Amino acid sequence: MAFTAKDVQKLREMTGVGMMDCKKALTASDGDMDKAVDYLREKGLAAAQKKAGRIAAEGMAYAAVIDNIGVCVEVNAESDFVAKNDLFVEFVKAVAEVVAKENPADLEALMACKYPGSDKSVQDMQNEKVLVIGENIKVRRFARYAEGYSVPYIHAGGKIGVIVNMAVEGFEAEKAEELGKDIAMQIAAMNPAFLDKANVDAGTINKEKEILLAQIEQDPKNASKPQNIKEKMIEGRISKYYSENCLMQQEFVKGDKISVEKHVAEVAKSLGGKITVCAFTRFEKGEGIEKKQENFAEEIASLVK
Repeated sequence: MAFTAKDVQKLREMTGVGMMDCKKALTASDGDMDKAVDYLREKGLAAAQKKAGRIAAEGMAYAAVIDNIGVCVEVNAESDFVAKNDLFVEFVKAVAEVVAKENPADLEALMACKYPGSDKSVQDMQNEKVLVIGENIKVRRFARYAEGYSVPYIHAGGKIGVIVNMAVEGFEAEKAEELGKDIAMQIAAMNPAFLDKANVDAGTINKEKEILLAQIEQDPKNASKPQNIKEKMIEGRISKYYSENCLMQQEFVKGDKISVEKHVAEVAKSLGGKITVCAFTRFEKGEGIEKKQENFAEEIASLVK
């Protein structure tokens, strides 16, 4: 029975096994999909698929500058214990290296890239790590900054990874290293949603204004106030929204009631040049992934039935 490239892709999606091994399995099984799955299981390769169904919400967020390229990656695992495993940490750092050197367009392209020091792809190596370590492992996301000056920060051994990207003019970029670290720590701690208030889209602000107006009108003290007064109250609260959600308008955590924006300007002036914070990425491991809540007593009871 003949098989096509789509069959190879389907088998790969079913089992999580690399393309070449899927092709070999279909060849050995005359194109029969079920037999190909059995073939891979017999070879011990499809064991990764069973683990692939498990929720991987732990892992590591990692940030680094590699050959002047700023990189931030998140790789998930099932348990915090595995996240401290040397093989896992080595894999995370290798993935960051691939991102820096190969500049993949997206996650799919990254997984197809060659793994450092090997003839295998990142996808194949991920599958191999699943088999060796015994837990589901998944490269989740990445960010890459090729321009400007980037500063990395890793919080709590990989709970949060941050990259701050800056444009530096008038002096050596390395002199902005301390500022970059301070800003990265601010991002890790305060988790701003936006870089600057100018980056907040109109839809977000309009929605926020609707919520604020509803809050004002539900307050007996303010409901009867004239519309222009209500609008001034809304504008004041929007300014607070900016100071809470926009990095440059946030109060600098290491300063004395000064915004990040003003602190950056002061540091640039002291160094005799200009600094522009261009972008940042903050990855927190497991962020947005719904963790499975295990009932230990029920689990033990199910095992002894």
